Formats: sequence, C-alpha cells, structure tokens
Amino acid sequence: MSAEQLVAGLALIGIVIIVSALLSGLVDRAGFPQVAVFIVIGLALGPIGLSVFNMTLDSPVLRVVATLSLTLVLFTDAVTLNTKEVKRNAGLAFRMLGPGTIMCAALTAVAAWWLLGISPAFATILGAALASTDPVLLRGLLRRRDISPTARQALQLESGLNDVVLLPIVVVAIAFTGPHDFGSGHLAKMGFGLFILGPGAGVAIGLLAVSALDLIRKRTGVRRDYESLYSLGVAFSAYAAAEAMHGSGFLAAFTAGLTIAALDVELCDCFIEYGGVTAEMLLLFTFVIFGTSLIWTGFTGLNTGTIIFAVFATFIRIPIYLLTLIGSHVDRRGRLLIAWFGPSGLSSLLLVLLPVFAGVPGSDQLFRVTALIVLISIVLHGTSPMLLTRFGKTEPQPEPVEPPPPPTPEPVVESRSLPVIETAPAEVGKQSITFEELERLQKSGEPVVLLDVRTERSRDNSDLQAKGSVRMPPENVVTQAKNLNLPKEAWLIAYCA
Repeated sequence: MSAEQLVAGLALIGIVIIVSALLSGLVDRAGFPQVAVFIVIGLALGPIGLSVFNMTLDSPVLRVVATLSLTLVLFTDAVTLNTKEVKRNAGLAFRMLGPGTIMCAALTAVAAWWLLGISPAFATILGAALASTDPVLLRGLLRRRDISPTARQALQLESGLNDVVLLPIVVVAIAFTGPHDFGSGHLAKMGFGLFILGPGAGVAIGLLAVSALDLIRKRTGVRRDYESLYSLGVAFSAYAAAEAMHGSGFLAAFTAGLTIAALDVELCDCFIEYGGVTAEMLLLFTFVIFGTSLIWTGFTGLNTGTIIFAVFATFIRIPIYLLTLIGSHVDRRGRLLIAWFGPSGLSSLLLVLLPVFAGVPGSDQLFRVTALIVLISIVLHGTSPMLLTRFGKTEPQPEPVEPPPPPTPEPVVESRSLPVIETAPAEVGKQSITFEELERLQKSGEPVVLLDVRTERSRDNSDLQAKGSVRMPPENVVTQAKNLNLPKEAWLIAYCA
C-alpha cells in the first residue's frame, strides 16, 4: 500500500466516524436511511467523483473488509440475542425463520432460476442471500417507540437468527456450482467442517473467553469499555480458530457470540454499549466501499427478466409473512410492518460475495442482481421509518407515573442493609454515589427518585430490585423522563447493576 492510499484510507475512516456521529440524532428522530448517506459518500470518492477509490470484486481490500464485516454481523446477531426471550418466544421464532425466511429464500430461488435462466445452485445462493435482513437498516426501525413489543421482538428474532440459517445454504450451494465428486465422502467432510468444527471452535473460544474474563474480574477487575473490545477479540479469535481447523469461521463467530449471550450477560451489555458502535462503524465503512463503484454495477446489463425478478424479490415477503403470522400474538399493525420491512442490504451483499471469493465463474452476475435489489431496498425500506413518523399512527403512550414518595428509613436494597447515619447530607459525587451518601440524602428529607436503568436482559437475570424504584429502560431517557413526570428538583439516582 502506497503512502497516498494509506492517507486516503485513514481519511475515509475519519469521514465515516465523523458523519456517523453528526447524523446519529437525525437518524434517531427522523428514521433517515443512514446507509444511503455513506453510499453517496462512496460514490463521491469513486471513479465518478474524486477517483480516490475504485474497488473491484477481485480487490484484496474488499475481501478483508467483507470478511471482517460478515464476522461482525454474525457475532453481533448472536451476542445481542436474549436467550430467555428466544425460549419464551420459540413459536414466534419458528414462524419467522421456518415458514418465513426459508419460504422467502425458496420462492426467490425458483423465480431466479426461471426468470434469470441461471443454474439451480446459483439460484439457491441468490435466494438465500436476498432472504437475509439487513441489521443496519433494521436498527433504526427497532429503536422506534411506536412499534408494538411483539412486532419488535419478531424482527429482532429474525435479524438475529436468519443469517445463521441462510449461511449454510449458501456454502452448500457453492459446492454444487462446479465440477464435484461427493462419492469419496467430500460432502460428509464439508458438513463436518461446516456444522461441527466451526460451531465447536466458536463454543470453545466462547467458554475460554468467559472463564478467563470471570477470573480476571474477581482478581483485579476489568474496565467496562475494555470488555467491549474484549468481545471483538473473541469474535475474530473464534473465526481464526475455526478457519485454522478447516471449519466455518463465520459460524464459529456466531456460536462464540451465542455462548457469551448465554453465560455472561454483563459482557453482552458492554458490547452493546461500546463494541456495538465500533462494529457499526465498520459496517458503514463497508457501505462506503460498496458505494465507490461496486453497488452501481446493479444497473448494468438490465433486461426485462432482471427487472421482473427484482420486483418479485422485493415484494414476495409481504404475502409470505402475512400468512406466516396468522394466529400469532402480533397485532395487525405489527404484522403489516413485519411483512413490509424486510430490507436487503449489507448482509445480502456479504453472503453473495462468498461465491465470488471462492472463485466461482459467473458469480459476478449474482452480485450485480443483488446490488440492484439492495439499492431498491434502501430507497423503499430505508425511507419507511420516515413515512411512519409523518403518517403512521402511533400507539398510545403510557400514562405519566407519579414519582414515588421519599423512601422511609428502610434499607434501599432488599439484599443489603445500610447503617443509619444521622448527619446532614454532604456533597455527593457528581458521577456516582455510595450507599452511605444515598442514605444521608434520604435521612435529610431530600426528594430522591431511584431509577432502574438496567437493560432488559440484565434485569431479567437478576433477583435484586431497589425498593420504590422507577423503571426506565436505557433508551430515549429524556422522553421517558417527561412521560414519567419526574420532578425536576429531585435527586435522580440511576442504578444499572
């Protein structure tokens, strides 16, 4: 890499971080399609614009960035899953993944084989890639407060689990794209590496990582922000370990994240708070790379069959999911939202790049078709949250909750009693407060409101609850404070553990 390329690369990373930060508030409030901005940035830096980058499918940089991105997508999908919620909503998860995801992939594959005239193996790859929902486009919708909890839960289950269902389909289909001889046990060997070695390596790395972190926590402690970086290290280590054993590194990253989600809720929350932002920056950086020139290849070689297929692949989800969700507990508005909002994006591009990286002849055609549908999806699905904000009917907001009266001189936390301190309240810490300082405030008659700001997963996995506390999830806290009518002159003391 030349000095000019290095400077350009660092400048690009800086642009992604700066623009992401500046747009974060706008994206949250208006539902603006953030990825569209980064695709346009890529266009400005590509051959049509400043000619800083001209990424091609055979570029080593693309392969590295795409591999890292798909690893992070799968790891993030797994580590953000609430395993208790998955168990509680097993029926809903089956509806979303079984009749939903698999049927979308199958019907899209049949349409691709018929309309595009490609081989069944190629059609299978394309169908599986396009059935994947994009985590970046979906994230803005899931942050909205006017979506019913069941609809949000269904979309979270789909986005967290469908990639790991579709990835093996793509990998197996790649094996059937060229000359193959499975009589000597090649298929069994491939299945062993895909379904045993890869997931096994991920579980092993996840167990070692959780055990090592627990040991260090007890002895010396670990900074919370570094725990998020620790999670990223686990993801990449799991991928490398599986690939070294000729297993699937991508499935290893997923199972490593799933192991952490099942065993270490605190580490999951740390990743969501800090590491998730880092992962999102890389995913947006990947959109910039695609935007330089690659994604625009979707407009090349257009014909009637391709256009009809693009329309079919974009809208086939609607009837499938409307039928799939019949009899579920999802409300009518939620079912319509789920049926419509299945954006194709980065995950689809990354999955369809696997045969390209494997050197499968003709796989560039699959990428072009996928790129076209991703662009259509960004326009249609990316602007949907904005339309919901402007025209959508929101659900009624919860009635304001009166703040609790000042607690009596009882212990604040049920599992721990506090010593009685009769002195007047002294100045307490600005960022944190001790139990003794809290009790001094309560004894002095100062108005004190305790806020339970734990994540849902941390709260579900704990038996401790502060007496008289007000529940406030750690999202949209300003809006929630207004809805709860919290007193402005009181001490607001939040606890998260």
